[in-house]
Amino acid sequence: MPSSPSSPAPAASRTAVLTATTPVTVTTDAADAAPAPAARRGLGPNAFLALIAVCTAVTAGNIYLAAPLLPLIAHDFGSAPSAVAWIASVAQFGYAAGLLFFAPLGDRVNRRPLVAALSVATTAALLIAAVAPGTGALAAAVFVASAATVVPQLLVPLVVERAPADRRARHVAVVIAGLFTGIVAARVVGALAGQAFGWRWVFVDASLLTVVLGLATALALPSEGRRGTGPLLSGITSLPGLARRSPDLWRACLRQAGMFGAWSALWTSLALLLTGPAYGLSIATAGLFGLFGLAASAVAPLAGGLVDRFGAAKVVRSAYVLAAVSVPLFWLGGHTVAALFVAAIAIHAALVASHVANQTLALTTTSAPATANTAYVVSGFAGAALASSVAAPAFAHWGWTGVCAVAALWLVVGWVSTSVRR
Repeated sequence: MPSSPSSPAPAASRTAVLTATTPVTVTTDAADAAPAPAARRGLGPNAFLALIAVCTAVTAGNIYLAAPLLPLIAHDFGSAPSAVAWIASVAQFGYAAGLLFFAPLGDRVNRRPLVAALSVATTAALLIAAVAPGTGALAAAVFVASAATVVPQLLVPLVVERAPADRRARHVAVVIAGLFTGIVAARVVGALAGQAFGWRWVFVDASLLTVVLGLATALALPSEGRRGTGPLLSGITSLPGLARRSPDLWRACLRQAGMFGAWSALWTSLALLLTGPAYGLSIATAGLFGLFGLAASAVAPLAGGLVDRFGAAKVVRSAYVLAAVSVPLFWLGGHTVAALFVAAIAIHAALVASHVANQTLALTTTSAPATANTAYVVSGFAGAALASSVAAPAFAHWGWTGVCAVAALWLVVGWVSTSVRR
C-alpha cells in the first residue's frame, strides 16, 4: 500500500478543509484577516453557516429524491419498479456533470447571478419532472435538476473565510452533517410525502424549497466582477494532466468511486427490496430506513479527528474493511431485518470516513486543490452513478443477491486498482 500524507499542510501555507461535496483551500494567512464578502453584507457567521448547511441538505435531497419514490413512479407509469430504477442513476450522472462544468466557475465569475440562475434552473427542472408524462421526460428533467443543484460547491469557500482559524474544521463538519441530513430527508420525508400525496407533489415541494433557499442565498452574496483570467473552462481541461502528475489524487478518486459506488448500488435499490415480496412494506415505512443515514452525521467529525491523528491511508483502509463487512450483512438482510439494520449503519459510517480521508488526500497532494477537488467529486459521483445503473438490471435478473454482488465488485475494483504504486 502506498504511503500517504498523514495530515494536512501547515496552516501558515495552506489549510485544507473537508466539505460535504467541495473542499476549500485558503492559500495565505491574509485570508484569515481579510473580511469575507458575506460579512460585508451584514450576515452573521452563524446565520451564514446555517444557510450553507441547509442549502447543502436541499442539494443532497434533490439528487436522491427519486430513489425512495421508484415504486410509486413505476406504478404510475404501469411498469415494474426495477424497470425505472435507472432514473436514480441518471440523477447522479447529472450531478457529476454539474460539478464538472459549473463548480469550477465559482473561481472565475460573479457568484451572485450564477447562484440565482442555477437555483431557478433547478426549480424549473423539478417542476417539469413533476408533470413528466413518461420515464424519458422524467429522467431528462431529473438530469438537468441534478446538474444545476451545485450551489453549495460555489459557496463553501465563504464558510472557511468566515470561520475562525481554529474552528474551520468544525464549521465544515456542520456542512457535512447537512449533506447527510439531506440524504436522510430525501428518503424519509420524500417517502412519507409520496405515500400521502403522490410522487409528483414531492418534486413540486422540492422545487419550492430550492427556489426560496437559492434566491435567499444569492441575495446574501456580494456582487462581484469576473474573478479569474483565461477561458472559463480551463479548469476542466487541466484535470487529466493533474491526475497524471499526482498518484495520490487518482488513488483517492478511484477509491472513493469504489466506496461511493458500493453504497449507491445498495442504497438506491433498498426501496425495491423493502417494498417487494421479501418484506412487503409500504413506501412510507420503507422510507424510515433512511434514518440510519443519521449515523453518517455523527461519524463525520470523528473521521476528521482520526485522519489528523493516524493519517488518511489508515482511515481509508479501515473504511473499506467496514464496507466489506457490511456487504454480506446486506445480503443476509434480504431475509433478516436485524442484519439490514446493522448493515445500513456500517455502510454509512464507512462511506463518510472514506470521504473525509480521501478528500484530505486529494486536497493536500497537489498545488491546485480546487481543480483536484473537481476531479475527486466527479469521480465519486460517476462511480456511484455507474454502480446504481448496473444494480437496477442486476436486481431485475438476480434479485437482492445481484445488488450485493455489484456492491462487492465495486469495492474490489476500487481497492485492487489502487493497491500498487504507480
